[in-house]
Amino acid sequence: MVTSALRPHELQPWRSKVLRTATLAAVTLLFLPGLKAQDKYEQQMESHTTVKVLPNGLTLVLSERHEAPVFSFYTLVDAGSADDPGGQSGLAHMFEHIAFKGTTEVGTTDYPAEKAALDKVEQAYAAYDAEFRKPVGQDKARLASLHQAFEDAVKTAQTYVIPNQFSEIAEENGAVGLNASTAEDSTQYFWSMPSNRLELWAYLESGRIGWPVAREFYKERDVVNEERRMRIDSSSQGRLIEEFLAAAYMAHPYGRPGVGWESDITQVTATEAAAFHSKYYVPSNIVVAVVGDFDTKTALPMLERYFGRIPAGPKPEPLTTIEPPQHAERTVVLREATQPIYLEGYHKPDYRDPDDSVYDAITDIFSNGRTSRLYRSLVRDQKIALVAEGFSGFPGNKFPGLFAFYALPQRGHTSDELRTAIHKELDTLKTTDVSDAELERFKTRARADLLRGLGDNAGLASQLAQYQTSFGDWRVMFQELAKIDAVTKADIRRVANKTFVENNRTSARIDFQAPTATPVAAGNGGAK
Repeated sequence: MVTSALRPHELQPWRSKVLRTATLAAVTLLFLPGLKAQDKYEQQMESHTTVKVLPNGLTLVLSERHEAPVFSFYTLVDAGSADDPGGQSGLAHMFEHIAFKGTTEVGTTDYPAEKAALDKVEQAYAAYDAEFRKPVGQDKARLASLHQAFEDAVKTAQTYVIPNQFSEIAEENGAVGLNASTAEDSTQYFWSMPSNRLELWAYLESGRIGWPVAREFYKERDVVNEERRMRIDSSSQGRLIEEFLAAAYMAHPYGRPGVGWESDITQVTATEAAAFHSKYYVPSNIVVAVVGDFDTKTALPMLERYFGRIPAGPKPEPLTTIEPPQHAERTVVLREATQPIYLEGYHKPDYRDPDDSVYDAITDIFSNGRTSRLYRSLVRDQKIALVAEGFSGFPGNKFPGLFAFYALPQRGHTSDELRTAIHKELDTLKTTDVSDAELERFKTRARADLLRGLGDNAGLASQLAQYQTSFGDWRVMFQELAKIDAVTKADIRRVANKTFVENNRTSARIDFQAPTATPVAAGNGGAK
């Protein structure tokens, strides 16, 4: 599965605004005189887009496109790694894996018998876990016996499993791009399919939302823990980012790794996963967007029939923890025999802040292509960096996140040089207006990129679900253009002076340190 990225150059805010394909007509509309182009395109969109909130609370967003006999969907669950319960970090990511294991009807040869076997697995694991967690008086012989009983219960439950049946049914019926992702703010599921398989998709997707089964849970738990070892424990860059976020956040769960801490991953249970599902995978917390070749008049009743049967539940209470203001710079230094990296971040408001588009402008001016300030200064002119970029909304945007900068030094140059050069560019941003050309390039690119994101079914489904979830109305995506047009040079200076200050900064770097030579054992001459 795709999960929230840990490499800085791959970390982007959920509202990336840059998806892959564009329709020439849409981009042309954007620059037409007279009635605002976004109004014209919004009118076109509204004429074939329907929003339906079902009685159980689930929101369907349907948008017809008849260019090809296919459709794409995007299911967005408004819960991500930031919602992991205490002591259960990584659970949102873990449940994303479980969602592909099937349902009470898919992936099993006999669900009632399997359910009984899975209950015995949980009972056996609970007994083993209770002995394992004893701080004193642990009986090792009893622990081994309990672990064997747990393994035996797992083997029995496995006899009822049809491995990978959920994914195989989808792919055998033409599904492509079958995937999911877990970010700090949300979890999303998506693929594309021939339009004559719309009802099959509705059956599969509604089933895994309403009645998933945590089969093969403990096997999959090992897979997730291996992901952690690969992406963080065995990656200097992953370790740096984990340390960086832990330093930047004292209270908010953005400071935890999305994949989870190893001690949590290795002890989380299927029972806890079921509780997470019951709380967060309720219809009132889910938006499903479908875009493609279908007739809404006939498709909507069918979708209501499948998705409306999912049991209702209260929308989860919002996260109440607020990160306190930062009063002093925090610094992380790793010394390893690897490529040096420099990373720094500044706390900023969430996506609802009136200055959100100003942060987008700074991102564009500092980092968008070879005309950007960081590339021209650090990479092209000074030749002290291989890469230098800045980006807003790390590790998420639902809650106050970070505006982050990162750079990789050229051979013979140091992180301190990169830090000085970045700060020089920030000081210039605070004291000197950006040029007319820079501001206009940002606005032109932002307008074009917004419509590019609507150019294919998958991109539009993603945007519809994201905006409907975040603002309660997908049409807000077109209001972004007005916010972008309103950004001024004075706004950029004001926000830069407010945000990019020393006591709001967390920095992290990897400094190269040659490995220590391992002594050769005496008497063997180094031979094995």
